[in-house]
Amino acid sequence: MFTGIVEETGQVADIRKSKQGIRLVVAAAKCAQRVANGDSIAVNGCCLTVVKRERKRAGDLLHFDLLIETWNRTNLKQVSPGSAVNLERSLKADGRLGGHFVTGHIDGVGKIIKWERKGADHILEIQTLPEILRYLVFKGSVAVDGISLTVAKVLKNRFRIWIIPHTFEVTALRERKVGDEVNLEADILGKYVEQFVRRHR
Repeated sequence: MFTGIVEETGQVADIRKSKQGIRLVVAAAKCAQRVANGDSIAVNGCCLTVVKRERKRAGDLLHFDLLIETWNRTNLKQVSPGSAVNLERSLKADGRLGGHFVTGHIDGVGKIIKWERKGADHILEIQTLPEILRYLVFKGSVAVDGISLTVAKVLKNRFRIWIIPHTFEVTALRERKVGDEVNLEADILGKYVEQFVRRHR
């Protein structure tokens, strides 16, 4: 379980095929501290398991094995060595919940169709599928590349969010451009409510 509050941006160091599918290696500083094999880290919002921690003078490397399905269903397939990725360690039971409950199970991807500066802030519009949009509500929560964000407007085939300067500066969103894909996870509360209503009609 995560909160959607990105702790740092790591840098992709290597991507290669492995027996398990894809081996993704990410250079990290803060998120590599006190991390052991088997721990979960959200990488662009996707919950991945650390399979190896490699100590380097320039910074630690975290190794992750991705199934081909995970690779194909997320925007991790578009990263390359040098790309910035959002990182968050799993939520501690005694930690603050600064964002919202994020599982790290990506619902799908969306495509950036508008990404522009508005004063000190940025406007981000993302086009996505109806099965994701149905869980989005005005002022509700959504995780975009693992970042807990507030929905500003839901339109027919897209939604809009405002990005404050701090979020722009400390996340990988600063590298995104129109046409890029982003990982999306709708608020889990909406999914449970839908399931409950469906079963008790």
